[in-house]
Amino acid sequence: MWIGSIVIDCTHLPQMVRFWTEALHYAPRDPPGPDGVVLKDPAGRGPNLNLSRGSEPPLNDYRIHLDLYATDPLAELDRLVRLGATVRLGPRPGHDFVTLADPDGNLFDVIDVNWPGERTDWSFGQRP
Repeated sequence: MWIGSIVIDCTHLPQMVRFWTEALHYAPRDPPGPDGVVLKDPAGRGPNLNLSRGSEPPLNDYRIHLDLYATDPLAELDRLVRLGATVRLGPRPGHDFVTLADPDGNLFDVIDVNWPGERTDWSFGQRP
């Protein structure tokens, strides 16, 4: 058994499709329908991301979320914000992640995979 797809409910489907295809470099498995679309990893390594149209807004407290691993987290943070993400919980000493929200308000984290311990060089939005 394995994870085949992660489902995200969203109220603004076209905007979410644009954001997540660019954010993950995924492609629609089939053309988007009125109720959703399944995005797939072109390399076949990651699980599918199913964007499903819903009417309820995201929860303030989340019980499940995506952790996006990055070897250059500062570049990824800048890129994701340009794509429409917003920072919800910025860099903090002693943490290897930053929490963002996608355009529909769903929370996800960007994780620094090179983080060996206390991080001191988070400078979100200020590339050296």
